[in-house]
Amino acid sequence: MATSDTPVPAGTSAPTGTPIPATSPPSQRSLPAERIPVTVLGGPTVLIEYGGLRLLTDPTFDAPGEYPVMGRAVLTKTAPPRTAPTDLGRIDAVLLSHDEHPDNLDHSGRAFLAGVPLVLTTPGGGTRLGGAARGLAPWDSVDLPRPDGGTLTVTATPALHGPEGAEAVLGEVVGFVLTAEDLPALYVSGDNASLDAVGEVAARFGPVDTAVLFLGAARSVFWDGALITLDSALAVEAAHILGARRVVAAHTDSWSHFTEGPADVAAAFHRAGLSHVLRLPN
Repeated sequence: MATSDTPVPAGTSAPTGTPIPATSPPSQRSLPAERIPVTVLGGPTVLIEYGGLRLLTDPTFDAPGEYPVMGRAVLTKTAPPRTAPTDLGRIDAVLLSHDEHPDNLDHSGRAFLAGVPLVLTTPGGGTRLGGAARGLAPWDSVDLPRPDGGTLTVTATPALHGPEGAEAVLGEVVGFVLTAEDLPALYVSGDNASLDAVGEVAARFGPVDTAVLFLGAARSVFWDGALITLDSALAVEAAHILGARRVVAAHTDSWSHFTEGPADVAAAFHRAGLSHVLRLPN
């Protein structure tokens, strides 16, 4: 597994050719052990270990391939996942930002849901998926018992998969905030392109300790190629808005419609003086 608790690698170069100095990020050994381990498995699929519970975002485990969508585009997966679902071990719940696009829930991901006791997703997704799926509208919450006797509260948050009005075309999307009395807050953005949505999260839960941001600057054939997820510049703004101590960059690889990769994110955070908060997948 490739952990996103790895800091920005020393010497990483941005596409502009501006190197990131080796002294800017802390070394892996200098980082304290995280109370909430977060592991990026490829694309939007992230393992979060929170208070003894093991949560997985947007499961995508297919091999590389093509997926026609909406009769107007083909999404191309370019890399396999970093781990097989059979190697994950116990998963207590899936946090599914939406079920309607294969880059967030592919064929293998759908099959994986059958073995999970709880899937939290959008209201429409809960209806379409059935079974263990439960739909949450923004600010709805669910309490999950932890193995240590505590409680994890999962709160659904607003998300917008493109410009205003995008939900009518691309469907509804949801993010999540994880909280507990004895643990810091963690935010999962889902496929969100709206800083206004981020601001709403910050107003209720900020400062957020850890922000798992779905980046990649994905763009759509609709709206003249407008962003449908955050780009690296917006990710920097989101980090400021949230007051995040740690930003885990997910959704930066494995799909051809992502127009930015990890190097772009690293460069943007370096320019903003925030390399020390950024964690990239290996």
